[in-house]
Amino acid sequence: MARKKVIEIVLDTETTGLDFTREKMVEFAAVRLENGKIKDEFQTLINPEQHIRKSSIAIHGITAEMVEDAPTESEAMPKILEFIGDYPIVAHNAIFDYSFINEAAKRVTGEEIKNERIDTQQMFKEIYPELDAHGLNALTQKFKVELKDHHRAMGDTMGLALAYPKLKKLYIQKYDWENKQLENVEYLFERFLRLQNTVSTLQSEMQDLKSVFKLYFEQGGAPITSQEGDMLVYNSKQSFGYDFETIKPILEEIGALEKAVKINSGFIDRLVNGKSLDDEKREIIKNARQELTETRNIQVIRNNNK
Repeated sequence: MARKKVIEIVLDTETTGLDFTREKMVEFAAVRLENGKIKDEFQTLINPEQHIRKSSIAIHGITAEMVEDAPTESEAMPKILEFIGDYPIVAHNAIFDYSFINEAAKRVTGEEIKNERIDTQQMFKEIYPELDAHGLNALTQKFKVELKDHHRAMGDTMGLALAYPKLKKLYIQKYDWENKQLENVEYLFERFLRLQNTVSTLQSEMQDLKSVFKLYFEQGGAPITSQEGDMLVYNSKQSFGYDFETIKPILEEIGALEKAVKINSGFIDRLVNGKSLDDEKREIIKNARQELTETRNIQVIRNNNK
């Protein structure tokens, strides 16, 4: 029996900014995978006919001069839509690229795209949750794929296209195993709760031991070396609170403000979606968006009556 042909479109976009409702693509690249093998490729610069943000140029290096003679969105989109067809779209943090392509399709054709969306970043997180990073760099390094011309559309697309079949194989194996467990899901939930309680107990036990070790060192105890050569030592580190308004000008002057201050994105999202801001302030904050991500989690709601 002939093997069924599985076609997927691996792609990447570079944009004028990060808010898909206001910004546009400046570069698009895609490859056509047939059963995991690269069979065709397509790439184009796109003249967005609008300003390219400096923060975006700093990432992908695409300037207004580079896209001046490139096809406009209305000229490029028919070719892009023809290449991706109705095949599944594969991308790293797929919601970002999908959203930009979808908005462009609506502007040019009046219709949304309906392609299945496959997010390799989410797959990577599920296969290797213990890793510190799950970006494209981390993915290609994990599967020993050379990532050339990073942050240009075709460079990122090629790196992902070479790593994706290896990731997909592991993901399918994991998915098959999970499917076999579905008939036991009630038992597995009970097992999950037992493990969760065990982890909580172990964390409490470890905290108790750390308290003993801390007391030992504070009373003058020397470092302890285990039979395997691991060493237990005691460190003390002081930290200060700062008046932000006083130090802000200095941080800005030396270019360290962004590194020193981390925005509470959850609070900002709630602020934008709430009713306390007027329309002008809400639009200013929306224009400052720099990233679009999607998180999916399960949650245990505890029964407080037991």
